[in-house]
Amino acid sequence: MKTLIKNGYVIDPATDKEEICDILIVDNCIAQIGQKITKEADQIIDATDCYVMPGFIDLHVHLREPGFEYKETIESGALAAAHGGFTSICPMPNTNPVIDSKETVAYLNDKSKKEAVVNVLPVGAVTIGQTGKELADITGMAKEGIVAISEDGKSVMDTALYKKAMAIAKEEGIVVLAHCEDKSLVQGGVMNAGKKANELGMPGITNAVEDVIAARDILMAKETGVKLHLCHCSTKDSAWMVGKAKEQGLPVTAEVCPHHFALTDEDIVEDDANYKMNPPLRSKEDVQALKEALRDNIIDVIATDHAPHSEEEKKKSIKEAPFGIVGLETAFALTMTELVKTGYLTPRQLVEKMSYNPAKVLGINKGTLKEGAIADIVIANPNEEYTIDTKDFVSKGKNTPFQGKKVYGKILYTLVDGQVVYQA
Repeated sequence: MKTLIKNGYVIDPATDKEEICDILIVDNCIAQIGQKITKEADQIIDATDCYVMPGFIDLHVHLREPGFEYKETIESGALAAAHGGFTSICPMPNTNPVIDSKETVAYLNDKSKKEAVVNVLPVGAVTIGQTGKELADITGMAKEGIVAISEDGKSVMDTALYKKAMAIAKEEGIVVLAHCEDKSLVQGGVMNAGKKANELGMPGITNAVEDVIAARDILMAKETGVKLHLCHCSTKDSAWMVGKAKEQGLPVTAEVCPHHFALTDEDIVEDDANYKMNPPLRSKEDVQALKEALRDNIIDVIATDHAPHSEEEKKKSIKEAPFGIVGLETAFALTMTELVKTGYLTPRQLVEKMSYNPAKVLGINKGTLKEGAIADIVIANPNEEYTIDTKDFVSKGKNTPFQGKKVYGKILYTLVDGQVVYQA
């Protein structure tokens, strides 16, 4: 099978390429990149006026299977990923049962091979059942192919136990994805502590909830030498700490989610649980600091923390509803609209943060369009304007505060292993 992508603006940070050219795909690999390729092809895709980019890699999603299939399945989550331009996704282990053994990883791998249209790169739990008491079989899971460990949804509060896990992760050459939350400081908080929480009569979550554990985890990474990646950074101080860690040459990277750079707590005008996520939407000052950290390449990655819930669950008050919003199908457009169109990021930086850098964080051979690479590719029109409508989502989750928002940036094609898995 030969596919020829014609006349697209190719952006590939790995090879420093940013120009209009053609890409010839033979079977599942990129065979040739160049001007005006004239070879015969079974399929021709006209990418005029479009960005052609390495497929996006999401380090942080929740596929909910096994155990919570009413919220999302591996199949529906993978389709949502393809719809959003993501060709590889890392599902978090907080399922039921938890992904905490080589058997559960094998189950996830097997199910993904059969049902997912994108690459599913599993993440294993740090502790058995994510209870924080006893280490999971990290070595066994690494042999089954996990790319990282994470206790996502919570932090391992036993620092000595966490340090042991970090040492094993270093030995196995996998990354630690850290959800930074000091649970003793949460105290029933449901949104950012501040004026808006007081107005709505909601218990607040202070910045220290995140910052205390971010500081601890960075110091632990310094001591153990493990690759540490801070998930969903939401505060100005966590961004500042990541900058300081990098100045010291520590193996620390970090991500921001689109909702944390596109919204502040002031955007919550009523008791609407679609605005409830963990960490919460923060202050204008925090959001500004996150945008600057992305611009200055202190924060390396944009990830979604895609967290689908049922409509019934999200209809509850902010006090009772679960944390989380969906993000796979809106991430590219929100990044284009809020960061590229406003001059915070260049198109190349967008590709670095959504594809090239995530591949580097995981140490996998993806995130590039070089000749010989696997053809995981996304084609998007950066200037097409449309209105976000949950009716168009293929995810089972429709829980987003961005319903009705006008955005730029439409995904037109997603190719995985050289095959078109999504076409607008």
